[in-house]
Amino acid sequence: MTTVLVCAGDASGDLHAAGLVRALAARRPALHFVGLGGQAMEQAGVSLLVHQRELAIGGLVEVLSSLRRVVGAWRRLGRALEEPRPALAILVDSPDFNLPFARRAQRAGIPVLYYVSPQVWAWRRGRVRKLARRVDRLAAIFPFEPAVYAGTGLAVEFVGHPLVEPMARLRTTTSREQARVALGLAHDGPLVALLPGSRRNELREHLSLFLAAANALRARRPDARLALGLAPTLDREAFEGSLRAAMPANDLVIDVVAGRAHELMLASNVVLAKPGTVTVEAMLLDRPLVVAGRASRLSVAIGRRIIHVPSFTMANLIADAPVVPEFLQEQARPEAISEALALLLEGPAAERQRSQLAAVRARLGRGGAAARTAQIAEEMLDGSPRA
Repeated sequence: MTTVLVCAGDASGDLHAAGLVRALAARRPALHFVGLGGQAMEQAGVSLLVHQRELAIGGLVEVLSSLRRVVGAWRRLGRALEEPRPALAILVDSPDFNLPFARRAQRAGIPVLYYVSPQVWAWRRGRVRKLARRVDRLAAIFPFEPAVYAGTGLAVEFVGHPLVEPMARLRTTTSREQARVALGLAHDGPLVALLPGSRRNELREHLSLFLAAANALRARRPDARLALGLAPTLDREAFEGSLRAAMPANDLVIDVVAGRAHELMLASNVVLAKPGTVTVEAMLLDRPLVVAGRASRLSVAIGRRIIHVPSFTMANLIADAPVVPEFLQEQARPEAISEALALLLEGPAAERQRSQLAAVRARLGRGGAAARTAQIAEEMLDGSPRA
């Protein structure tokens, strides 16, 4: 039996990897998939050697406190390079784990396909050369990324964004009213979705900020209903403890929706999200968006020296314009965030942003990323590691 090792260390990578696994399994039904992932990969037929809950961390410093779990995951996946020896390793995003692991797979003589390029164009550009040395082929999801690797010898192909198809399908088959009924959030007035993140440290940094912004918004719009998304990578009991600790003194009324972020966004009038893939998802679901985020002081101090992008919101980077209001670090004040949310609940500001986001969506392709990447994987399984 031919084995393929798949590694995805966070919630968004889990979804991308699951789509790729299904597409590849449709082409090669006899393949056996093992690896690092979450619920979506497991449902797609991957035998999980490591659950991504063990790696639900992020930031430049925060990973140190979870080093023991990371080392354990590293060892288990390393053993899988030997037995069962995979014919191909597919590494999805999560560069802090996957880039070192690519070197380990390469030394074991296993071809490596990297799906979803690390954001080398934003920071730590030296990783371009590392990727070129350690990876056989790279499937990029943003149209400007192949040019970043020009001259390195690495075979890079723009396959489109993997979320285009599933988000378009959801957007066209599920109305706001249907999503609200499905989630038990039936409500005639405005609904605000709060998505603070899928990692423990993100929740720690963002939860109190998002609740404070929601509380300020209720003062402006008492008719607004609030719903907070709980990522599947987070423990429900621990989350509820954090929620109780961060709740404003007036006992803000807020619904918690577990593991159904896309439906929650569809049910909403506006989304408040931390920077990351969730902002792309909101854009593809045609939902007005505000982005806010904080990180530890040390992470920020280091990041400001090495990160060189004008925005942390992908829609703004692609449009080269401030399409989405963004509040980071010192600018992440509850009153400012609530004002931006109130403007986007309805009226010309919401329609203007939706029009601008539609133009950005068009640049991400028409779908088919998983199918195109599965074709690359199949070529590699047939012995063609480089294009």
